[in-house]
Amino acid sequence: MASEQAASAAPLVKPKSAFAHFQKHITSAVREELKNRGSTDITDVNDTDPANLGAVQREVSARWNNLTPEEREPFLDAAKVDRERYDEECLLRDRQVEEERERRRQDRYALDVDGKRERKVTVETIVKEKREKKPAKPLTDEQSETKRKRDEVRSRPPQLAKDAKDELRAEEERQKEDLKTKKANAASARLNYLLGQSDIFKHFGVKAPAVKGSSKAATTKKKKSEREEDDELLHDKHDTVRLTVQPSVIKFGTMRQYQLEGLSWMVNLANQGINGILADEMGLGKTLQTISVLGYFKEFQNISGPHLVLVPKSTLSNWLNEFNRWCPSLRAIKFHGDKVERDRVVDQLLCPGLAADKRKFDVCVTTFEMCLKAKSTLSKFAWHYLIIDEAHRIKNESSQFSMIVRTMATEHRLLLTGTPLQNNLHELWALLNFLLPDVFSSSEQFDEWFNLDTEDEEAKKQMITQLHRILRPFMLRRLKADVEKSLPPKKETLLFVGMTPMQKALYKTLLLRDMNTLTGGSAASKSALQNIVMQLRKCCGHPYLFEGQEDRSLPPLGDHVVDNCGKMILMDKLLKRLKARGSRVLIFSQMTRVLDIMEDFCRMRAYGFVVVSEVLILIYVFNRYCRIDGNTSYDDRESSIEDYNAPNSSKFIFLLSTRAGGLGINLYTADIVILYDSDWNPQADLQAQDRAHRIGQKKEVNVYRFVTANSVEEKIIERAQQKLKLDAMVVQQGRLQEKQKNLTKNDMLDMIRFGADEVVC
Repeated sequence: MASEQAASAAPLVKPKSAFAHFQKHITSAVREELKNRGSTDITDVNDTDPANLGAVQREVSARWNNLTPEEREPFLDAAKVDRERYDEECLLRDRQVEEERERRRQDRYALDVDGKRERKVTVETIVKEKREKKPAKPLTDEQSETKRKRDEVRSRPPQLAKDAKDELRAEEERQKEDLKTKKANAASARLNYLLGQSDIFKHFGVKAPAVKGSSKAATTKKKKSEREEDDELLHDKHDTVRLTVQPSVIKFGTMRQYQLEGLSWMVNLANQGINGILADEMGLGKTLQTISVLGYFKEFQNISGPHLVLVPKSTLSNWLNEFNRWCPSLRAIKFHGDKVERDRVVDQLLCPGLAADKRKFDVCVTTFEMCLKAKSTLSKFAWHYLIIDEAHRIKNESSQFSMIVRTMATEHRLLLTGTPLQNNLHELWALLNFLLPDVFSSSEQFDEWFNLDTEDEEAKKQMITQLHRILRPFMLRRLKADVEKSLPPKKETLLFVGMTPMQKALYKTLLLRDMNTLTGGSAASKSALQNIVMQLRKCCGHPYLFEGQEDRSLPPLGDHVVDNCGKMILMDKLLKRLKARGSRVLIFSQMTRVLDIMEDFCRMRAYGFVVVSEVLILIYVFNRYCRIDGNTSYDDRESSIEDYNAPNSSKFIFLLSTRAGGLGINLYTADIVILYDSDWNPQADLQAQDRAHRIGQKKEVNVYRFVTANSVEEKIIERAQQKLKLDAMVVQQGRLQEKQKNLTKNDMLDMIRFGADEVVC
């Protein structure tokens, strides 16, 4: 109720200036003096006459200008006291409004809507239940069996318990040794396969297996005979798998032709002992293709696991749902939760050290964070397949997560990504090093081999061709435009918008405050420049992101929220049209505080909804839009996605932060994507767009990217386009751009100075 009370209470009285206090103090006396003096400007007819007021004001202004500093001091003190009073009232009002907003958020998340959301059990409730010593719930048969085994182990004599643990450890080591032997036996086939693809791998230490009596052949490359070529082709024909129908264990639907080709590619890689990157454009069904290759090994090679799938937290439930839907014969389990829940899964399902015929799961699906927390448990297994979704998580080979997964015992490794190259070629080396550490062991050698600083264009072309040859065996990349002809197109439109007077004044203040940096530049630190860029981006997002810009005497949900920001004015007009034509909208922003302002906007623009009481406000807010950011819990995230995608859903808008809501979420029921601001990394924006532009979409997807004209945002867009060219050249066309450089101080100065003349002048 605080915000309603604040909004309905009397408006805050703005502080008066020293001149206003002087004016109030002396106006009556001046008017009487002018009357007594018989001034022609003063009459007794009407004291509110403009002529009378003008004469009085001129006299008051003249006397103010003639005051000495000592005479002005009392009025200056009064103005200072009045300003302090106003600041305190503003802080109190802000606190009331923020408390009410927080209460509304808590109520919204706790609200049970249509029986889909249950209230979370609080810590206090758990403590209370323990104190009351309620009778324990009856155990299931599986839980009873687990408890019996645990009690049996605990009741054994110490030596017997030690023997049981030693037996499990011995089984773990035996499985890992078997895996090493299997990989060693496949090493020869792997090396021959790589050299058959290109002799460039010799430069990275790959050597053909020694053959008796072939010392001369090793140095002299002779032309193959017709018989040898026929034998080689026949050998390839027998070794190559080409699937025309999906495995029978894939139940839910029919795989598309390009998905079957992707499955065949992964099977052939595995048969050659090669790990790979499935880099199809986002929305082409990489999840299904991955599930199908695990189903293939179960059906045709009788290998059901164990497999480990590492995914972002936001896609965990989706992966489990897809396993249960497409391949129910694979026993997929979720390894996630607090320590109590993880211990339960380890004791009842994972059970490290069990023989293959006694294993209770086939696929373990967990998150990157759980991999770090439970690394000792996950490292006990000899995994048949290690699959990492969003492969850029290992682009830094020195990160803790990257080092942990590199040490795991695995027979096959598969990376999934819709954006195989995000920044530079060193990150590409990190992915290749994970796939084949014995081949791509040296980043320095890789960087030196593809150093394009030379002026020799012919040498550059050779390096480009060589890089493409290296990528060809490991990476499969298809684009929607090439393979998914039935998918409606995606159209992106840049919408340039001007600043409001408030934004211009604030932008100018931010620039002038750091004028020394703008004019000199060389002495400024990089962190200082980054901070300036961030402040300018906030100004473009909304001036209310800065303290003191919002007039607290106005209603919190007034039109001023829209009128003082150019992007909000544009979005207000655009959403009205989109709502009228029946579209559904995803709005992405980098900043959660911008999402807070958008929440206020969504409550303010009720689209014809009649607000009767506060309870109805909460129901309306929950039913008409959803929100996901970095603070959204796992359960709330899944519930919001389910509600938005539900048939005949009433939700019009989905508010998402680009980083938290741009990965692995399927929102194909929306046909409009608004990028309120742009990410430094253009791949993050592409991932956000493809939440809607994916298999299942029936409408054309329109992407509207908001850009504040003559601002730092224009330069951010320009740099993002340069990054996208690198991906297009290396991965999609086999061509290469020079190594992308990090953002320098001069780059940031150019961004800050861009458009400054338009704003400052």
